[in-house]
Amino acid sequence: MNDLLERLRTGLPAEALISDPDIMASYAKDSAGFCDAGAPAAVVLPRTTEQVQHVMRTATALRVPVVPQGARTGLSGGANAVEGCIVLSLTKMDRILEISTVDRIAVVEPGVVNAVLSRAAADQGLYYPPDPSSWETCTIGGNIGTAAGGLCCVKYGVTAEYVLGLEVVLADGRLLTTGRRTAKGVAGYDLTRLFVGSEGSLGVVVKAVLALKPAPPRQLALAAEFSSAAAACDAICRIMERGHTPSLLELMDRTTIRAVNAMAQMGLPETTEALLLAAFDTPDPAADLAAVGELCAAAGATEIVPADDEAESELLLQARRLSLTALETVKSATMIDDVCVPRSKLGAMIEGTAVIAEKHDLTIGVCAHAGDGNTHPVVCFDHDDPDESRRARESFDEIMALGLELGGTITGEHGVGVLKKEWLGRELGPVGVEMQRGVKQAFDPLGLLNPGKLF
Repeated sequence: MNDLLERLRTGLPAEALISDPDIMASYAKDSAGFCDAGAPAAVVLPRTTEQVQHVMRTATALRVPVVPQGARTGLSGGANAVEGCIVLSLTKMDRILEISTVDRIAVVEPGVVNAVLSRAAADQGLYYPPDPSSWETCTIGGNIGTAAGGLCCVKYGVTAEYVLGLEVVLADGRLLTTGRRTAKGVAGYDLTRLFVGSEGSLGVVVKAVLALKPAPPRQLALAAEFSSAAAACDAICRIMERGHTPSLLELMDRTTIRAVNAMAQMGLPETTEALLLAAFDTPDPAADLAAVGELCAAAGATEIVPADDEAESELLLQARRLSLTALETVKSATMIDDVCVPRSKLGAMIEGTAVIAEKHDLTIGVCAHAGDGNTHPVVCFDHDDPDESRRARESFDEIMALGLELGGTITGEHGVGVLKKEWLGRELGPVGVEMQRGVKQAFDPLGLLNPGKLF
């Protein structure tokens, strides 16, 4: 370890290298439970591409694993340290290098916080749509690593659809440039998309070219109450089938509503079994909300409340953004699932999750990006109770199995990391895993980048 630290010091300023065990321990894990983490040998906080290259060249020379990190808001253990690794935290590389109103792009470093970019784009009359629930703290690099989504994906899509080009430091320290700044470009293999969602296992992103959109009109929202999740899911299917394109379509079950009320005193209706939130940022959002309200009524909504103004709309959306945080207060620990199913199977997914919760005698709240079929069942349990912890893990696995049975995927936006790597093979199949391992071998032949994740 002394040799490692000495070599790192030769190319880093003193403040960029951390070797104090107590401080390093704070970098060992992301926000996921049930995921093992090792003790880092060093933590590096670079500010330049050259410093990242120095770290990777040193790691290659000494055969030391490297775990890239953002803000550690991830929920799959993808940023967890492995024993004796270098943790490479990119949070200090936090500059917005360019925003072009003509080309509608932003060029940023990986440590830029999502909300900071969103506000900077808004100041220029532009819009960066991906908005994970942790948008106030999560970084663009982490968003790219996990292919993050957010509340607005139903209309605007996820992170992968906004990454035009990247600069990536490879395992051996070489700098690779992928993609483009242009509106179109199909030269060669799409290596940019390959890195999006790779969880730092193929290279370290040090710069990103991101697409921006013109700022949309301010959105208006409505809330619709339902006496069952099945009725709410029926409404979702009706909305999508009729060709509506809401800017947001979100679902909260009764458990989630109660948790949000308990934490934030939001005054949400606790007697309802499911609360559907829909929003439109069209030129006439009131007319769109009225049409959606009629579809909700036809599906059995017990009450429909359209917001009168932007402030009321934002209050409804804030309740949804608080869902995961609120559920974390129900018990001492949570496991947050991330199963995405076809929209037509959303009702079956939610009903099946309720059966699993009853079987294991657990509290499992469900919130969802309903327009995408992306559910977030949150298993609440007592971490200090071994039996309850076991039942939580079993229920988590059964929820993923249910998602696959319904034609879905084990993760819609949180990534695989440590938490779900045993399930990746089940989804991809042996040929799929073989091909993905081949890609990993091509970019990282020594297996130094984020080992133990994904596979």
